[in-house]
Amino acid sequence: MKIQLSGIVNDSIVDGEGIRMTIFTQGCPHHCPDCHNPQTHSFMGGYEADTDKILSMMSENPLLDGITLSGGEPMQQPEACYILAEGAKKLNLNVWVYTGYTWEELLKKNNPSIQKLLQKTDILIDGRFIASLRSLELAFKGSSNQRTIDVQKSLLQNHIILYKKNVN
Repeated sequence: MKIQLSGIVNDSIVDGEGIRMTIFTQGCPHHCPDCHNPQTHSFMGGYEADTDKILSMMSENPLLDGITLSGGEPMQQPEACYILAEGAKKLNLNVWVYTGYTWEELLKKNNPSIQKLLQKTDILIDGRFIASLRSLELAFKGSSNQRTIDVQKSLLQNHIILYKKNVN
């Protein structure tokens, strides 16, 4: 399947816990002022990639702990993102997804492709970036309105469960 991308970072340590392949989708309807990735906003920008090639890249990197789907807005291409998330799970990688939509907005969409993607997502960073709420002290997110959601627990319990890192 084809996916429109802005780029891929093969060994990121800033887009979730551990070493990650970060896949930046192209196209975002939110256009948050002062967005960290404004080059990803245009739906006409970026380049087309094949999900099979990205899955092959994942399998060839033995250092990966997981993948991160970012953007742009991954929920604008949920079918292709689902294929990547499903492939990551088969490789025993965890899946983080950044979205400008809130959890509630995603559920209200009642989109089967988004629901399938959420079924393969471990952690969801939700909510639009709000510059006035920006903080450099937040782990893996840009503004304090954004939430770090444990998706699997939230789906199981039918309400939002915020992610708390396990500390040994």
